[in-house]
Amino acid sequence: MSAEASNPAATPTPCEDSQGDGRWMSQHVRFVSECKEREPDVVFVGDSLVQLMHQFGIWRQLFSPLHCLNFGIGGDATQHVLWRLTNGELDNISPKVVVLWVGTNNHGHTAEQIAGGIMEIVQLIHNKLPNAHTLVLGVLPRGRMPNPLRERNAEVNKLVQDALSSLSHASFFNVDPGFVLSDGSISHQDMYDYLHLTAHGYQAVCEPLHAQIKSLLEKPSKQAKLQHQSSPL
Repeated sequence: MSAEASNPAATPTPCEDSQGDGRWMSQHVRFVSECKEREPDVVFVGDSLVQLMHQFGIWRQLFSPLHCLNFGIGGDATQHVLWRLTNGELDNISPKVVVLWVGTNNHGHTAEQIAGGIMEIVQLIHNKLPNAHTLVLGVLPRGRMPNPLRERNAEVNKLVQDALSSLSHASFFNVDPGFVLSDGSISHQDMYDYLHLTAHGYQAVCEPLHAQIKSLLEKPSKQAKLQHQSSPL
């Protein structure tokens, strides 16, 4: 049985238009259009944590200069991102780095299913963009105090980190600077609703992330290495 058949989190699925305004599909169509018009070096893909990053000054300060596209949609789970990437959001572009941040919205799925969905996305990105490096960001803790979703997200991170450890085309990056305080709480100054980040929270996440992306961009690509190896002395 394939991963798709046995795991709903790894089965490409469009987001249900429960509100009837077609916003999710409209955003997807816009992203596909951007792929035909832009030449990004970096593509961010994921849920609202990716989407909202675009609205803060930290995006213009750190990521716009790196020629980034932001393909984040609020509420997306792994199966929604899979559908979007299967249906055109990686076509006609050749980014060097794809940043993937998704998993916290996979309600009703186990940690194993969510990790499987993330790894399915990683494989899809590699199939479509064999010269790109996929940087998978750890799912953040959530909720003001300890709760089962925090435990699930931590387990997802462990499973994904283990699965990525043997791959050369993808890696795991923990972007949690220590949001959980010594008493087990998360501050509203970091996450205003104990899920989404404030400007202060984004700064804590994005500064080390920016350094990691720059390091990946400065590495010679697989294609460049092959060309160098095949060139005559």
